[in-house]
Amino acid sequence: MEERVMEMEYCGICEEKKQQGIHLYNMFICTECEHNMIHTEPREEKYQYYLKKLKNINQPTMFS
Repeated sequence: MEERVMEMEYCGICEEKKQQGIHLYNMFICTECEHNMIHTEPREEKYQYYLKKLKNINQPTMFS
């Protein structure tokens, strides 16, 4: 039986090491933060926090 070790990654939003989440360009976003961002209304104070954190994403340069 093969034992799989889950790799921990640093979440760019909550700044904690988590096992599950998504990658958005060069940023890992844990499942909890992803859920919280999706369910945050623009009028909520936390919305501005998420926007500020997401500005740290560096999009890869596309050469044509």
